[in-house]
Amino acid sequence: MKVLHLLKTAVGASWALRQTTELVKLGIEVHLVLPEGPMVARYKEAGVVVHIFDPSIALKQPWENIKKVKKLRQIVEGVQPDIIHSHFVATTLLMRLALRGYAIPRIFHVPGPLHLEHWGFRRAELASANSDDYWLASCLWTKHAYKSYGIDPQRVGLAYYGVNADDFSFTSPAKDNLASQLGLAQDTFIVGMVAYFYGPKAYLGQKRGLKGHEDLIDAIAIVRKRYPNVKCLFVGGPWAGADKYFAQVQQYAKQQAPAGCVFMGLRNDVPKLYPQFDLAVHPSHSENVGGAVESMYAGVATLTSNVGGFPDLVEDGVTGYMAPAKAPELLAQKIIRAIEHPEERKRLIANANIRVAKIMNVQYNARQITDFYQQVLSQRAEPVVSPKRGNHNA
Repeated sequence: MKVLHLLKTAVGASWALRQTTELVKLGIEVHLVLPEGPMVARYKEAGVVVHIFDPSIALKQPWENIKKVKKLRQIVEGVQPDIIHSHFVATTLLMRLALRGYAIPRIFHVPGPLHLEHWGFRRAELASANSDDYWLASCLWTKHAYKSYGIDPQRVGLAYYGVNADDFSFTSPAKDNLASQLGLAQDTFIVGMVAYFYGPKAYLGQKRGLKGHEDLIDAIAIVRKRYPNVKCLFVGGPWAGADKYFAQVQQYAKQQAPAGCVFMGLRNDVPKLYPQFDLAVHPSHSENVGGAVESMYAGVATLTSNVGGFPDLVEDGVTGYMAPAKAPELLAQKIIRAIEHPEERKRLIANANIRVAKIMNVQYNARQITDFYQQVLSQRAEPVVSPKRGNHNA
């Protein structure tokens, strides 16, 4: 089987390298279209056939899409794939624009639920699809969402973007390392949040940042009234020019929870930090499985909001703690519960390790994808044949 993957970045996105590497091991001939970048060499080392081109639609310069359509068609006609597998909304839109009329099944591996939560973006994505399109959800929420929008369940699969424990390099230095660096008392209960700061987008109706930093600040203010020894460490910096928002959040923390929050900025030692947290919190307003994977693998009690793919991993009182999104008071209650029940935290950590290792297993996820490939091909009424070059106009 020959599959052509579309990726809009060659910087980071290690999940794509893990996935394509495992697919090659399973006997899939994997071709990958992506821009030039530092990850290209690693794909080649893994046995992936690389084609250098940015396969994402140009929204700000739409006239560029004429050339992009022609280039993508050239690649497809040269590769003659059995299936095309896209990983982003931007690559999916170009794929559908360029290849309408090509008798090749196209899979959109949905990286997260954000675009589905807003009717305009959701309608645009669904409207661009036709009978050649299929979906691979990367969490249960997304899978159920497509079904609720009228997509045939046989056209929607599930495959997580897997990551194994050995993909991380967690170390467990003594807790007083971090405490001494920050001048914290030895009995400090450390709450940690690791996330970039994404400024609110007014056109999406957002009033607070997507990751819920302000919600956690409000919750910490509540918790510290009962437990003043609690300190919240925010690890991460502004994303894509959100410097003004980053400064606003820091000022908000000074007002709402004086001396309760520490902003550590971008760090390259996150694997060393996680094991020193007493509780990791992910209060996102929209998310796939997010940072919960990392904190659960790190052996840290994990508290998340109840959005997106978090419930796939976090079951309240079983593998972690969960609170409704955008509800600082209820978030505070869960933090207090974690403080007051240290033995429960240990039990949840043990259960979490089992859950995350099972669901996010990279090899298992690759088999999920391969099974879906076979399912898609078996559903095709006609054999997969690419049209000859020149039969389509840009």
